[in-house]
Amino acid sequence: MGKRPRDRAFDAATSLMTPLARVVERCSLVGDGAILPADQFAWTRLLEEHWREIRAELDAVLVDREELPAFHEIAADVSDISTDRDWKTFFFYGYGFRSDVNLARCPTTARLLDQVPGLTTAFFSILEPGKHIAPHRGIWKGVLRYHLGLIIPEPPEACGIRVGAEEAHWREGESLVFDDTYEHTAWNDTAATRVVLFLDVKRPCRFPGSWINSAVIRIAAFSPFVQDGRRKHREWERRYALKHSA
Repeated sequence: MGKRPRDRAFDAATSLMTPLARVVERCSLVGDGAILPADQFAWTRLLEEHWREIRAELDAVLVDREELPAFHEIAADVSDISTDRDWKTFFFYGYGFRSDVNLARCPTTARLLDQVPGLTTAFFSILEPGKHIAPHRGIWKGVLRYHLGLIIPEPPEACGIRVGAEEAHWREGESLVFDDTYEHTAWNDTAATRVVLFLDVKRPCRFPGSWINSAVIRIAAFSPFVQDGRRKHREWERRYALKHSA
């Protein structure tokens, strides 16, 4: 059975970006480990200092948890690793897209996100009890992933992530930075919900890697995946607004 058109497009994009990714990797100012020291990124301290305020806004959002969209309902490419409603999202930003509605509901979080350099994506990532995310990897070396623990159920050892050969467990108010081009998987083997603030940020690079990275990220904003996600999120916003205005 042949590959789907979407998969063929993904493979083609990966092939085209591979030589560019090697340049970005060589120009990285923060190394190339699977999990990176969070103290290399000064802005992580700001989020950690204000995590309880972010948590308070998250708690208000979770009042409507059942109405929040599953990740695959917004980002079609996620359907390869999750197709149920046990991984929900509350989006703020996504490669040029911003949800003014959601940002207005979380003003402190919005203010803090404005101070994160190179931010491309931001949302609350909500993992329901018993959820496992299948192993997968990102395609672009120029973006790093960040998690801030907001609701981490007990025991914390039963809730974690593996990136490459390294395993980590979230802690409330603590940062985790990793390279998602390493194969990674996550799980929540507890009886409660796990939530992190999930960001993608530009990898700090020297020239010419910095220029290449910015160009690829700008182009990505016009990709069918991002445009489709933007459309689906707008549809969710409209449905949510109609229900609650009624």
